[in-house]
Amino acid sequence: MVEIGFVASLEQYSPREAVELAAVAAGHGFDGVVLADRFQPWLPAHGNASHVWTVAGAVGERTDAWIAVSAVPGYRAHPASVAQATVTAESLRPGRHRLLLSGGDAIDEHVVGSYWPEAPERAERLFDAHDVIRKLLGTARRGSDARHSGPHYRLESSRLWTGRDVPPVLVWAGGPVTARRAGRTADGIVVGDADVDRLSRLLGAARDGRRESGRESRMRTAVHVQLAWAPTDAEAAEQALREWPMAGLRFPRGDIRSPFDVEHLVRAVSADDLAARMTVSADPSVHLARLRQLVGLGFDTVHIHNVTRDQRGWLEVFGREIAPELSRTRS
Repeated sequence: MVEIGFVASLEQYSPREAVELAAVAAGHGFDGVVLADRFQPWLPAHGNASHVWTVAGAVGERTDAWIAVSAVPGYRAHPASVAQATVTAESLRPGRHRLLLSGGDAIDEHVVGSYWPEAPERAERLFDAHDVIRKLLGTARRGSDARHSGPHYRLESSRLWTGRDVPPVLVWAGGPVTARRAGRTADGIVVGDADVDRLSRLLGAARDGRRESGRESRMRTAVHVQLAWAPTDAEAAEQALREWPMAGLRFPRGDIRSPFDVEHLVRAVSADDLAARMTVSADPSVHLARLRQLVGLGFDTVHIHNVTRDQRGWLEVFGREIAPELSRTRS
């Protein structure tokens, strides 16, 4: 059974509004809610960047849906702090929490003034942080201490004291090397939407890593999809260009440091650039076709982020016209 997660964008909505939308989504065919750890929005006009763990707690009080938190360990928060936060969230919502680990972006992580590494080192830091978190989560199960001395992070002999159940931990994979490594060591992978060939390669790499590890537990696979829906095609295109022009940039944005820099860089992005990178349409059947394609590739979870501001209209359309049809595909 494929699960569908609603992405509540903490850049675009206030904490209270994000919680309200998450509750509405749970009543319109979404199985879970996805929240990302951000310190700044991508654009100044977004106007928000609330504390993800606080919002996750509030969402948990409003809905019985599962809650996935995409966190960045190692810059603003030591991996030990992320492990403590995630085991606390699991304790509050047993069986309803999952942790997604990301290498992060400079726009959020450079604010603490630490060195911002190149992409290969960011990947190494991500897996070193994952090792710390995995060891600490193991202490929650066993009730014993753990320590870690890695290339980037250290952990003195210590344990997690709250809870015994731990959530699944997935790693964001931007390429086949990261996907293969995540398949070997993590509970699963998360990938951004891309063309079918690239997604198939990432899934294949993760499965290769799983086979190499000899682990028999199920590997979770999630894809994070951005789309633009509005009552008309013209509105969908206009809102996508206004709200999420970053998707149309022709270079990685992981090293950009300010929302004001992003605002300047996206001036050259066109509606055609965005349409080449996400589904932009008022027609629910167009979005349904893309989601069915992703389910057919073998992902067990699909995160859906409608980048436009008409979230309540989108949720009604999704619940009425997409969720029932998608359920036939994913059952």
